[in-house]
Amino acid sequence: MKLPESLIQKLVVRKQNNALRQLPDVNASIDFTSNDYIGFSKSGIIFNKTHQYLLDTKNIQNGATGSRLISGNHSLYKIAETFIAQFHESESALIFNSGYDANVGFFSAIPQRNDVILYDELSHASIRDGILMSNAKTYKFNHNDFEDLERLIVKHQNSIIYIVTESVFSMDGDCPNLEELVLLSEKYKCYLVIDEAHALGVFGEKGEGLLQFLGLHNRVFARIMTFGKGLGCHGAAVLGTQELKEYLVNFARSFIYTTGLSPHSVATIFIAYQQLEIEKETIEILRQNIVYFNQQKKLLGLQPMFVRSKSTIQSAIIPGNENVKAVAQKLQEKGFDVKAILSPTVPEGQERLRFCIHNYNSEKEINQALELLRDYVF
Repeated sequence: MKLPESLIQKLVVRKQNNALRQLPDVNASIDFTSNDYIGFSKSGIIFNKTHQYLLDTKNIQNGATGSRLISGNHSLYKIAETFIAQFHESESALIFNSGYDANVGFFSAIPQRNDVILYDELSHASIRDGILMSNAKTYKFNHNDFEDLERLIVKHQNSIIYIVTESVFSMDGDCPNLEELVLLSEKYKCYLVIDEAHALGVFGEKGEGLLQFLGLHNRVFARIMTFGKGLGCHGAAVLGTQELKEYLVNFARSFIYTTGLSPHSVATIFIAYQQLEIEKETIEILRQNIVYFNQQKKLLGLQPMFVRSKSTIQSAIIPGNENVKAVAQKLQEKGFDVKAILSPTVPEGQERLRFCIHNYNSEKEINQALELLRDYVF
């Protein structure tokens, strides 16, 4: 059967707006696109250690066989969750199949009818989808604008309030003032929830995330750590109290009604976390590359077009889908894998080239990419 005409027309509109999404081909270009910030996805050490660990623990099993509440809660889950909780100095950790599942499960289950969710307007789609599934009242505040946030808190202070944001934003790469945010949430006794997807493996001496690096991790209600970025594998964990974990096991539908991760997937998470503790030099090289990228974009006169960021995500604003795609195409033709982020993924007029910095990018590669960008734009 053909696709309904109304859906075909939606595709036509996307094509007309030069905004049609397509799956990219695998390429061998210089990586300024992936979220593999410290190269863990390509780590032969992690691959071999994971394989040996599975053999040593006699976990010769390809799948979880069912949801974790039925038959899928194999022994590696407890080992990994205990280690993750200790690593992050949290009372508990609950592994979900993905960052999307963790956010959808958390936000659809925790806030209740008549509760209020106040979320940053640039929060990730997975957060917003979870919020949409909740019965709570929801309001967005201007990006990193805590005066606007406090205005909303005061307006709804007779309700239970959940404040939701990210420690590193996925499109802009910027960070909120977390110290100020924690103080604000404590002042009004709000429940603060922070998604640390793009901070794990990047911030902190051993890549433990921005909240822990700042010593604020015990002053928030929940942290959501995603493994598909800096950890180089798959899955996510919600960190919080043991009561929070118990509640999610009972009420988070994206946890309850899905097959668990395979032993191999959970073992990879466990080994990757262990590797974080001994890869401090790798994380330091990443930090040096971020500093170098920021220095070079300033020297080349590119700083005004970039969103201010001290993270791995560096976004150059080039308005218009057609314009930004053309610049991305030119960079790709020169061997640099840099992706254009189009509207409607970002607001119209905020289309951008999104550079992701890695520990394995050389200073020469950073220079060449930025020099090409300067030549194509100016």
